Parts: sequence; C-alpha cells; structure tokens
Amino acid sequence: MHTVLSLADVPPQTLPARSMMAFTLASHIILVPLGVALPLITLIMHGYGLRRNDETALLLARRWSAVMAVQFAIGVVTGTVLSFEFGLLWPGMLGRWGDVFGIGFGVEAWAFFLEAVLIAVYLYGWRRLPSRTHFLLGLPLPFVALLGAFGILAANSWMNTPRGFTLDAVGNPVDVSVWKAVFTPMFGPQYWHFVVAMFVTAGYVVAGVYATGWLRGRRDRYHRLGFTIPFTFAAVFTPVQFVLGDSIARQVFHKQPVKFAAMEIVWNTDTHQAEYLYGRLRPDGSVAGGIRIPQLDSILAGFRPDTKVTGLTSVPAADRPTPAEATIAHFAFDTMVFIGSLLILLALWYALVWLRRRRLPASPWFYRVAACAGVASVVAVECGWITTEVGRQPWIVYQNMRVAEAVTSTRAGALWLMFALVIVVYVFVFGSFLVVLLKMRSRWRKPDTAGGPPPPTPETDTPYGPRSAGRFL
Repeated sequence: MHTVLSLADVPPQTLPARSMMAFTLASHIILVPLGVALPLITLIMHGYGLRRNDETALLLARRWSAVMAVQFAIGVVTGTVLSFEFGLLWPGMLGRWGDVFGIGFGVEAWAFFLEAVLIAVYLYGWRRLPSRTHFLLGLPLPFVALLGAFGILAANSWMNTPRGFTLDAVGNPVDVSVWKAVFTPMFGPQYWHFVVAMFVTAGYVVAGVYATGWLRGRRDRYHRLGFTIPFTFAAVFTPVQFVLGDSIARQVFHKQPVKFAAMEIVWNTDTHQAEYLYGRLRPDGSVAGGIRIPQLDSILAGFRPDTKVTGLTSVPAADRPTPAEATIAHFAFDTMVFIGSLLILLALWYALVWLRRRRLPASPWFYRVAACAGVASVVAVECGWITTEVGRQPWIVYQNMRVAEAVTSTRAGALWLMFALVIVVYVFVFGSFLVVLLKMRSRWRKPDTAGGPPPPTPETDTPYGPRSAGRFL
C-alpha cells in the first residue's frame, strides 16, 4: 500500500536530496572497482612473482598493495558519508523497510571491517613474514571484497524487486523472510553483472597507467608486466560482461517492464518495436533525434520481431519515469552498451595479436586506446548505476514506496547547504587522493630510472618485499 502522489505533491526536499545522493554515489563508485578487484589483481601478480622468483612482479605487487591501502582509506570517507545519507535523507524508507532489507547493509559493514584488517595485515606483512605465509594471508582479501559487494547489491536488488514480506492492513511489512529478501529475482543477474564490471574496470584502469608509460617511451619489463597482467585480466572478462549485460537487460524486461520501457524509450505497448540508438523522448511520446532501427527492440527482448514490449503508457503517469528521466536512463544505457562494444573490439585486437605472434601489440594506437579504456570503463559503470536508479523512478522501493514518500522533512535550503559542504569535502578528499598517488608515482619512478644501484628511498621505511627470499630487502 502506498500513497498516490501527483507531480505537484512532490516535496521540495526531493530535488536536493536526490542531487546530493547522486553526487556522493557517483563519486564513491569511482573508487569501487579498485576496492573490489585490485586485491585480486595484486594477488595474481604476487603469486606470479613468487612462483617465478620474479623481483619485478613482486615490486609491482607491493606497490599495488600500497595503492590499495590508500584507496581503501579514501573509500572509508566516501562510504561513511553514503551510510549517513541513507538515514538522513531517506528516513521514510529505512523507517518502514529497514527490517526487511537492512541485512544487506549489515553484511557490507562486516565485510568492510574484515577488509580493513586484512589489508593492514597484508601491507604490514611485506618484509616481515615468510613469503608463503604472507601470500596465504592475503588470499581472503578478494573474497571479503566480494562479500561487501554482496551486501550492497542485495539491498539494491531488493529495492528493484522487493520480496520476502507481506503487508498488514496499514501497509507495513510483516512476516519478513530474510532469505527471500536477500535472494530476490534481480539479485543474481545484478550481482554478477556488477562484480564482473568491477573486474573489467579495475583491470583497464591499472593497465592504462602502464599503457601511458609505454606511449612515453618507458618500455622496460616493469611496464610490460604491469600492463600485461591487468589488461589480460580485463580482456578475459570483457566478453563475459557483455553476455551478463544482455542477461540482466532481459531480466529487467521480464521483472521491471516499465524500467525497460524507459531504457529503450518505448511509449506504447506493442510488437515489432523499433530500437533507438540515443534519441530524446518528447512528452507526447515521439522521439527526437537518434538512429531508428525497425523491429530490433522486440528482437533483442524476445528474439522475435513479434515480441510484445511494454510501453511507458501501460501505467499511470505518476507511476513511471518522466520523459526527461526516461531520456537520461536511455542515454546512460546506450552509452554503457557502446563503451562495452568498443572494449570487446579492444580485447579482440589484443587476443588476435597474442595468439598469432605471442607478443604484445606494437601499434601506438592500441596503447592510446588502452590508456583511455580505464576512464571509459569508469564512465560505463557510472552509466550502469544511472540506468538502474533513474529507470526505477518514481519508486525508491519498486511499486511499494515512492521517492517522495521516503524523503526527509528537513528544509530544502538546509539540504542545499549540506550538499555544498559535501562538495567541498569531496573536492578536498579526492584532491588529497590524487596528490598522494602522484607523490607515490614520483617516489617510485626515481629509483626505476636512475642508473647504477638504487639509492635509498622512502620505500625502505615501509614494509616491502617478502623476507624469506632475502633478495628483496
């Protein structure tokens, strides 16, 4: 049971609350790929170095572990702000539904705590633990990172397809089934689509650093290895992600047909629906601009041109995204698919050269594109979340509670002021993050490029290099 609200009834707090949440989430998600996938990439490099007694691989692994620790520290700040915003901005949702889906946030909190401990142990273990022990202590890190993603995605997928409760006479949830609330119909597709997206993005981001170095003439083994392992990792998962993306789009078609209509700017329910590449939905249901491909939307949705695709007008105007929101979701969805398609071509280029010649591509254009792939992947991740959240409007809990019903009663002016303060804090936080990374890069590059024996550097004051080999001290 929910209150029927017209557009005129939307509280003035809704816009600043949504804007603040969108900004903080978009900022935090920049860090998420490294938080989820960098531990695994680092351990792959670490294991490679130990297996082959490779000093270069171990040097890369220990440096990546330092980046991982700094990134985690910044994520603490941005993640904590998001946690507070859930309670401060959306008390209506947590007050009514917290008992149903709150378990996801509990799981994420425990994973966050465990990850902090494991990162500290792993970073401290360089030079202080036997190599095998140190490596084994790092192995739980990727699983804990996936556990944190499990908690967040369980909560978000529940908001998209709420299950595991019944409503009493006044509309409050009772008879809660935690198992059903966690494992909703959208959880599996959404979780694996997200996790693989993090793998792909982190791999391309890390590889992009060394692709840039290659373009600047640094073509030693350090840069080749630093590029090859994360890029191969991302390239392997790129086609997997494309298949998972198609699967989740099909699940949205079945489970959230109105969201699918927004993603594809479909106005009226019908068969033989055309696909629009970009284009803007007008209030009268017509589409301005874009490239129209007849019948393709029905074919993609159900593999047949006579597949019926639900349109936005299948529900009242108050229960569907506005034309502007549908256009935003559509642009974000098309951009995500476009970037994913380009990444597949890049991965195919890499695979063909490797299979035919057993070496890295030599073309500068390959490395130019590879250097841009990390940024493009982050943009694709941002677009995926925009599609998920904007396409669900006006619901914060799909078909059970509107955003306007959940928003805080705090004055809109106070929320705008709070938003301005959050922006200032985030500029400082991300600026500090960038400064730290640049200082780390400068510190590491100096001994790499100097001739003769490496001089003492600040690295010697931090725990690097497994002790057992004796040669990495």
